[in-house]
Amino acid sequence: MFSRKVVENLKNSSAIRAMFEEGARLKKEFGEANVFDFSLGNPDPPPPEGTIAALEDLVANPPPGIHGYMNNAGYADVRAKIAERLAGKSGVPLTQENIVMTCGAGGGLNVVLKALLDPGDEVIIFSPFFVEYKFYTENHGGRIVVVPTEEGSFLPDLDALERGISPRTKAVILNTPNNPTGVVYPAELLAGMEDVLQKKGREYGRVIYLVSDEPYRDIVYDGVEAPEVLRIFQNALVGYSFSKSLSLPGERIGYVAASSRIEDCATLCEALAFTNRTLGFVNAPSLFQRLVGRSLDAKVDVGIYRERRDLLYGHLVKLGFSCVKPGGAFYLFPKSPLPDTAAFKQMALKHKIILVPGNGFGCPGYFRLAYCVGIETIKNSLQAFTALAKEAGL
Repeated sequence: MFSRKVVENLKNSSAIRAMFEEGARLKKEFGEANVFDFSLGNPDPPPPEGTIAALEDLVANPPPGIHGYMNNAGYADVRAKIAERLAGKSGVPLTQENIVMTCGAGGGLNVVLKALLDPGDEVIIFSPFFVEYKFYTENHGGRIVVVPTEEGSFLPDLDALERGISPRTKAVILNTPNNPTGVVYPAELLAGMEDVLQKKGREYGRVIYLVSDEPYRDIVYDGVEAPEVLRIFQNALVGYSFSKSLSLPGERIGYVAASSRIEDCATLCEALAFTNRTLGFVNAPSLFQRLVGRSLDAKVDVGIYRERRDLLYGHLVKLGFSCVKPGGAFYLFPKSPLPDTAAFKQMALKHKIILVPGNGFGCPGYFRLAYCVGIETIKNSLQAFTALAKEAGL
């Protein structure tokens, strides 16, 4: 009656959403203040004041045609502003023709994969990974190849990457700062990755594209900088979302940037605009294209997230949890004190803590905490984590 593939995927679908729903149930039963929901990467801080002011002005003084269709790639002037900014940062020449406005990073990744993949092509992802990458790739006839990162650091293993590349490899998806670990990959490592992609591309006589998923690029701490992927990789496509940097996740606004160094980039960009339309997006939301065009200098206060990271990370480490300190994004990915993370998840639920087991990220034995929640939630959860650690034998 229904798609067998979709029904099969439902059984393995996002554990994140499942735990979010569990959190909603517990809040209804015990009260929101008594449940500590770290399941979903849904930013708590409001958008920057300048962004709110710009939105109010757009609504009060709408430009002509603001609610109508435009080029499938988006408004030319907004794309030009984004291209100028990216070119200045990366040193790679870009124009509006290299930019396609998309319905967030998720929409952008689907646009890219639709434009790149033939049936049976392989896409490499690094574990732990954002679970939707698997479904996005399968949407367009591709096959995921999972390459593990180094234990203890969650950094990509270049030897493992090289072994994972085959004659069918079409792309590698990169996510830094990373969800779920918060790890930021250093530029030197990415330069080594580019060497591997170029070497294997020559060996197999095909281009291997680097698809960089960057919704957390502007959320970094302690002087860490997210590397400029366009500068490092010749065949790079960057997917960006304003969901995190401007706290606008529900507005679904982002872009894809295709490097001008890609061979026949003009045709690729035409393909991106075409797939944007044929996948049903048609164009990204017009009002919020205009908004981000006025908000390229705005960003949420990263100090808000740093305070929350330091409070929660410091408490967990003090309790005996093993966890890599994140250099970006807003997630912790501690090691589970129980080998069975499903059992640990249930144990946490007894203390009204909602966490997501690492199995869904391709990394059993760990769990994810999204600390983009209110500071009071984190403060109130500390006693619950203390009791959980004691029960788990830490």
